[in-house]
Amino acid sequence: VQLVESGGGLVQPGGSLRLSCASFGLTFTDFNMRWFRQAPGKGRELVATVSYRDGRTTTYADSVKGRFTISRDNTKNTVYLQMTNLKPEDTALYYCSAAQMGRPVYWGQGTQVTVSS
Repeated sequence: VQLVESGGGLVQPGGSLRLSCASFGLTFTDFNMRWFRQAPGKGRELVATVSYRDGRTTTYADSVKGRFTISRDNTKNTVYLQMTNLKPEDTALYYCSAAQMGRPVYWGQGTQVTVSS
């Protein structure tokens, strides 16, 4: 099983990025998909979750509500994180995770997001 993130980079405050996480080797629709992030010197933070199958239910950390949107495309076995109005405090390594029974089962390697002028 592999989860491969992409789409990170350097962006100015107020800018936007879309992260992608492509999955390989798992039955994608069986898993809730999550985005986490970890900034230097800080603990890992759950950013957003999208429910399995139809992705009808989404949840967000308070710090990103109204700015980030998680979605999934089951035809491409991919989960996305659209990030808008980025702030310097959003700078972190962003990971995706496939979860079942409330627990992450698989992890990606991460993609770096840096928000700086």
